[in-house]
Amino acid sequence: MGHVNHGKTTLLDYIRSTKLVSQELGKITQHIGIYNIKTKYGFITFFDTPGHEAFTSMRKRGIKNSDIIVLVIAANDGIMPQTIEIIKYSQKLNIPLIIAINKIDKIDKININININNIKNELSQYKIISEEWGGEIQFVNISAKIGTGVDNLINAILLQTEILELKEKKKALSKGIIIESYFDKSNGLVVTMLLKQGILKKK
Repeated sequence: MGHVNHGKTTLLDYIRSTKLVSQELGKITQHIGIYNIKTKYGFITFFDTPGHEAFTSMRKRGIKNSDIIVLVIAANDGIMPQTIEIIKYSQKLNIPLIIAINKIDKIDKININININNIKNELSQYKIISEEWGGEIQFVNISAKIGTGVDNLINAILLQTEILELKEKKKALSKGIIIESYFDKSNGLVVTMLLKQGILKKK
């Protein structure tokens, strides 16, 4: 999650080896996307939510139904209104954050550390303290465009899942959350659902 144009969908594009950004109107995410991505340690399910201020309800829905929030912040842009909104709502629901400082390729080597430290300093006002500064929040510097640091981000997510003891519950009674629903002219009613436990099968 993150402010508009901070690189959320570009990050998923890199992880999935797709071009989702080019398919979005104005290259801005307009809908919630759910992607089950295979890693060498297992599957991770990602929400991709719009960052524009007009989509607050979608972001809140995404936060509410997430186990971990990866907050993407552009290094060349810093903390923005939707960044703060996501932080406050995540903290309200007690959902852990991982901070991904993106677009590090956009800044020269002289200024990159200054920008990153400025972001860390501003985030500390919201009680988000990096491990490097003696806190508990994982910070990962990345470039979603060229892939720098993305493996480190995946490892950070996996570490957080271990801390939270998140595990699949395939044998449990099926339980899910409807994220979106709409009527498609060709297929009729279409529902996007996140399965939290159990298995769904076609009859």
